[in-house]
Amino acid sequence: MDGDEARDFEGEGAGTGTLGKAMAVLEAVVTADRPQRFTEILRSVRQPRGTLHRLLSHLVDEGLLVQGRDLSYEPGLRLLKLAYRSWSGNRFREIAAPHLLSLHELTGETVHLGVLRQTEIIYVDKVESRQTVRMSSQIGKASPVYCTGIGKAALSSLSEPDLKRIAASMEFHPFTAHTHRSAATLLAEIDEIRQTGYAFDREEHEAEICCVAAPIAVPEHDLVAGVSVTGPSYRVSLAQLAAWAVDVRKAAGQIEEEVRIRLGPGRDGR
Repeated sequence: MDGDEARDFEGEGAGTGTLGKAMAVLEAVVTADRPQRFTEILRSVRQPRGTLHRLLSHLVDEGLLVQGRDLSYEPGLRLLKLAYRSWSGNRFREIAAPHLLSLHELTGETVHLGVLRQTEIIYVDKVESRQTVRMSSQIGKASPVYCTGIGKAALSSLSEPDLKRIAASMEFHPFTAHTHRSAATLLAEIDEIRQTGYAFDREEHEAEICCVAAPIAVPEHDLVAGVSVTGPSYRVSLAQLAAWAVDVRKAAGQIEEEVRIRLGPGRDGR
């Protein structure tokens, strides 16, 4: 075993072992806006050159990455297959789908379902607006929690220690003039969301886009998520969003209840 291989197996339990390093490389390539050269990946993941060469070779062999003629790397088709199977077989998405459709029928606007993953919300389903002007969001896309309605709603269902831990790890990027700039202002809003049961995105992630969202929390299944109704601010006022808040909360509650019924007792027996 050479020096790089020895380092591969240091700290396996801390997410820095071989699998963790391979996932870091895969994520660096998949989340980039364009194909990545070796030196760009090296700067991103900060792994030994020998280790990175081996991991890239393995990922290409498995079809998870492909290497172009210019030697840059981009996602492979096997990822698309895996993503489709993950999405189509997701029980939570299947359970929530009828409730998303009901919200869509009621509002006519775009409805999102998202799951909390640390400091991001991963969109797992979407019902598109019937209107001509629509959202540019995509299933599988990740968005920051601190400037999205679903993200803030999901955060509101966390315990105080977990909330503060995640908030302390965030880097606040000012997407618009309305984006939170600090953990202090975010936590203050989370307190308000806990009292009302719903959250707003007031053009905080994208200009002229707003939403109302409610949390979905089933702790026994380690599920923290949210559902939202989203539309352009010229068409959907905050007053209209507030009027839909009751229906969004009701849908979130129905999804929670159905998850418990259909998935049964969770890890703690509840």
